[in-house]
Amino acid sequence: MLLSGCASKVPVIIGTPPGGDIRVDEVQQKQNSFIDAKVRWGGDIISVENLADETHIEILARQLNETGKPKDESRSSGRFIARIEGYLEPEEYPKDQKITVTGSVIEVIKKPVGDYPYPYPVVDVEAYYLWPKQKHYARPYYYDPFYDPFYFPYWRRYPYYYW
Repeated sequence: MLLSGCASKVPVIIGTPPGGDIRVDEVQQKQNSFIDAKVRWGGDIISVENLADETHIEILARQLNETGKPKDESRSSGRFIARIEGYLEPEEYPKDQKITVTGSVIEVIKKPVGDYPYPYPVVDVEAYYLWPKQKHYARPYYYDPFYDPFYFPYWRRYPYYYW
């Protein structure tokens, strides 16, 4: 029972990369070569748009780590659109939240980014995972009058606080 408490809630399909490592910029350059290709992409949510029977999530692609989570420090490889059947509440998918999707590339569409006509690969999503926001912990120092002043360090760390 103790081990099951440590188990991840990330779907297996998100944690397992498909064969071949297709990047967003490759699909943008050779648009017709990757139609129906299986991909696992992730990144930061830019926007959410609900249509009549599906939701489009615009994502700024990032490299994924071995579990499928987008890396914070990685450089973007472009933008793509995740097409998900049904309605998703935009407030539950806020800007800059991390998401990973798996599915097939169905087309490349051009939408403007400013005045530039940007090629967006569209992924027909089979599975997706919205990564929870991480809490940042701070450990401020405090003075302990009962602490041995001849022992280094004299200042102790206070218990964790989060913001």
